[in-house]
Amino acid sequence: MNLGDILQRDQIVTDLRASNRWEAIDELLDNLVVTGKIKPEHRQSVAAVVKKRESSMSTGIGFGIGIPHASTDLIYEVVGALGRSRKGVNFDALDNQPVNLVMLFLVPQGQFQKHLHTLASIAKLLHRREFRQALELAQDAETMYEIIRETSTGK
Repeated sequence: MNLGDILQRDQIVTDLRASNRWEAIDELLDNLVVTGKIKPEHRQSVAAVVKKRESSMSTGIGFGIGIPHASTDLIYEVVGALGRSRKGVNFDALDNQPVNLVMLFLVPQGQFQKHLHTLASIAKLLHRREFRQALELAQDAETMYEIIRETSTGK
């Protein structure tokens, strides 16, 4: 499962307002509710599992990337939302640098292999400097989505 499989254009937030990782997670969860990927009544429960995971160790992996993620029995397929911050988000990242790209994803409970594979696929893609720069410079969500589709499918 790659980034192009998880995201649709409306699941890309081009200008995160968040100043820290908790606000960024909340903003992206709100997007998943608005886009119908998680039910409004499940939002708080999903937020709790994502924040519990994030509290154990920051998913700010360096290079301006944050990948908050969790497993939950409240979804039936892998879902995600991508946020871009032009000013940078304090994510308590491994390199102590602000995060500009935050990719939140959720995997159905019990799908450990899919969870690991999805995380590895996203991290590998986001580690590519040209890809990150293209996303950071993109004018809008449509352009970001096209970059993701082209890069993650190899077209």
